[in-house]
Amino acid sequence: MENLITLFIALTGAAVLLQAGLLAAMYLALRKTSARLEDMATDVKTRVLPTIDDVRTKLLPTLEGAQHLFTDLRPKLESITDKVEVIADNVSKASSTVRAQVQRVDATVNDVVDRARLQVIRADDLVTRTMDSVEHTSEVVHKTVVSPVRQVSGIIRGVTTGIEVLIGSRSRGNGRHRDTRRSVPQDEMFI
Repeated sequence: MENLITLFIALTGAAVLLQAGLLAAMYLALRKTSARLEDMATDVKTRVLPTIDDVRTKLLPTLEGAQHLFTDLRPKLESITDKVEVIADNVSKASSTVRAQVQRVDATVNDVVDRARLQVIRADDLVTRTMDSVEHTSEVVHKTVVSPVRQVSGIIRGVTTGIEVLIGSRSRGNGRHRDTRRSVPQDEMFI
């Protein structure tokens, strides 16, 4: 057992020495890093800070001018903002009014179109009935006037022809020749 304790103590001592070596290495690495950071800080101070100071000195008057400009413009911008709000409100009201008027006009146009369509249908029916009545009247006139006139015309023609034949045979007997009458076509009798 004593051997184990000795071994344990030896191992503990070696671990402590190893830790001490690691701490020393970490110290040296930290020291190098610290030196590098100091060099970088010095470099930044010598290069960047003068540039920043130059920019600051050049921008400071510009920034002050911009601040004065914003201070001067603030009331004007507020006035413009108020006017834009009033204009937007007026445009909204006007668009609502226009929308309502367009809906009324649309309803009126639809009503007019429907009424016109009905009137066209009625006019078409009226014209159709009138055409039918004209056709019917034409047929009735044809049956009641033209047909009897043709019959009477045929009878008159027959009588005329009979009389001409009678007169023609007498005038032949007397030796006189009479001009034969030209027959009138049936269509030429009625103009």
